[in-house]
Amino acid sequence: MSVSQLYKHQQLDLSDDEVIRMYKVMNLAQKYDERAFMLQRAGKIPFHVSGMGQYAGQVGMAFAMEAQKDYFLPYYRDYAFVLSVGMTVKDLMLAVFCKAEDVNSGGRQMAGHFGDKKNHIVTGSSPVTTQVPHAAGIALAAKMKKQDFVTFVSFGEGSSNQGDFHEGCNFAGVHKLPVIFVCENNQYAISVPLHKQVAGKISDRALGYGFPGIQVDGSDVLEMYRVTKEARERAVRGEGPTLIEMVSYRLMPHSTSDDDMLYRTKEEVEQNRQKDGIVKFKEYLMECGLWNDELDSELQELQKQEINEATKYADLAPYPKPEDTLLHVYAEGDGN
Repeated sequence: MSVSQLYKHQQLDLSDDEVIRMYKVMNLAQKYDERAFMLQRAGKIPFHVSGMGQYAGQVGMAFAMEAQKDYFLPYYRDYAFVLSVGMTVKDLMLAVFCKAEDVNSGGRQMAGHFGDKKNHIVTGSSPVTTQVPHAAGIALAAKMKKQDFVTFVSFGEGSSNQGDFHEGCNFAGVHKLPVIFVCENNQYAISVPLHKQVAGKISDRALGYGFPGIQVDGSDVLEMYRVTKEARERAVRGEGPTLIEMVSYRLMPHSTSDDDMLYRTKEEVEQNRQKDGIVKFKEYLMECGLWNDELDSELQELQKQEINEATKYADLAPYPKPEDTLLHVYAEGDGN
């Protein structure tokens, strides 16, 4: 069989099992997102930031990285990404309920500030884009120690206008560091549309820092995988960073404290919902003969049970104790 006769995932050396797993992670992230939104509206949790519309691209990128080897500095909408590299739905639920077992911060941080030592996920902070120079620093450590891991950092298009983004990119470009910068351009920075935030293409900014920038359709999971894999291979070869602009669309309000109908229409959102990457990838798997409606119904039911179990567990789990306020804040012991 010639390369032209192969399906795209086969051309990328992805197995049938791998692409089915990609689809499952996208769906699981979406189900978590929907449940968290409902929990906030019911007064069970304080706050939620949705990532709907961005999950296909996140999964494609995550599958191109090496879990528990590379280092990840995701931004607060990256539920599908962190699920792909080792976190669980229970982890996400414990975080959004602010419970003591939360692996991110022991229930002290906003749920989307992911942090998981065993999965090499480095926690971020509330000021946006501060994770970008941190990613460059971790990549510098890899280069100095002659280790072949790569650092991945993501952020929104609104925060790509912040100084931290430019400083991190410049430093990484000067030192040819093994880092992948990803701007998840979802068209809106809170209530500000893209045309009022950015002149030109975000990916073109990489040229000023001496490394490649590429704009990719974030609804195409396989293209996101291909581009990220190439960026990772480039970094491992010592050729420096890459900036990927993942163009997607935020299907939900900026957060549960936002009314998005004040700055866009229902018709605009619905038009973009029909182009969501999860819908497109399901159609692709069916065309390949790897998926059907019966399998999809089974998946939806299994994942619904998983979400229910995680929700119940997190709801009943204990909150942090007042005496544990400074736990993990200061180093313990004699420093040896």
